[in-house]
Amino acid sequence: MAKIIRSQRASTPSVRSAPKKKVAKAAKPLSKRAAKKAPAKAAKKAAKPKPWTAEEVYEVFDRFRKANPEPKGELEHLNPYTLLVAVVLSAQATDAGVNKATRPLFEVADTPEKMVELGEDKVREYIKTIGLYRNKAKNVIALSEKLIAEFGSQVPRTRTEIESLPGAGRKTANVVLNMAFGEHTMAVDTHVFRVGNRTGLAPGKTPLEVELGLEKVIPTEFMLHAHHWLILHGRYTCLARGPRCEVCLINDLCRWPEKTV
Repeated sequence: MAKIIRSQRASTPSVRSAPKKKVAKAAKPLSKRAAKKAPAKAAKKAAKPKPWTAEEVYEVFDRFRKANPEPKGELEHLNPYTLLVAVVLSAQATDAGVNKATRPLFEVADTPEKMVELGEDKVREYIKTIGLYRNKAKNVIALSEKLIAEFGSQVPRTRTEIESLPGAGRKTANVVLNMAFGEHTMAVDTHVFRVGNRTGLAPGKTPLEVELGLEKVIPTEFMLHAHHWLILHGRYTCLARGPRCEVCLINDLCRWPEKTV
């Protein structure tokens, strides 16, 4: 009689392995130095600077006024049109670099008509030492053509109209309105943005937030020159690296926790 041989595989019940549990990796212990720094950093981040009082803000700008009663913008220009062109060219460039290029340019083209007649290729040659000069030359010709066609060759006197020009944004409009037409505008460049945040005068995550914050706290009597004072302060004293706190006019009022005096 034949033997029935049962398969060992069939007779043995299958056993599914239990899913492996993920074991969280232990965090690496902080070094003694890092452990000491961590609480200090957290405390510094958590602590909000004390808001400025109206009296303190007045004192700041009164000091700026006494030190420099008539601050001037450093972009060289001959009229509102050349100011507009200079500001458009100054994006991502230094004022000194722009002035070097525009001195000979404005000698031959100080009106929209003359600029258009000069042409994009020649404008490009004049400004080729400035960053992004190809695109800027294109914008200068385009904005000149628009001024001729839509504004009677005159620089418009509203922010919306200036912002409609090629290459001109809100900062450009604010500079032109302030310097050419005496409007109480606040142009926020990298210097003003840094000073507004670092001092605590007008903290903000965007240039617009800083602009609106400064306009809210600065007394009207200082607004004509306020953005020039702040630009010059950021450019020559409140530097991005190595701020010169020891010679700062407002170091006793500044809220920056890392100031060196």
